[in-house]
Amino acid sequence: MMHEYKIITLCGSIKFKDEFMRIQEKLTLDRNIVLTPIFFNNIKKEEIDLETKKMLDEMHKQKIDISDEIYVINVGGYIGESTKSEIEYAKRKGKKISYLESIK
Repeated sequence: MMHEYKIITLCGSIKFKDEFMRIQEKLTLDRNIVLTPIFFNNIKKEEIDLETKKMLDEMHKQKIDISDEIYVINVGGYIGESTKSEIEYAKRKGKKISYLESIK
């Protein structure tokens, strides 16, 4: 029989790439399926046009839809605008929300 793994989507500023990689590895080894945002190596964030950004935001919300939980990578307590909207979206969808650092 196949094991039912929990699906967790990582949310947070992509400037925390190292933390994303570390958390993705840890959660995967803790027996979770981990979905992450895309990290661009060949394109600067500023070079992404509005239509592409909208598509990426929609894709990330669909990742939240198929997840059991979101895990917010809030290094130093930082939560940007798009992450805030993802947290609100997850709340509306009744998803469990975990944070790297406790929120005040």
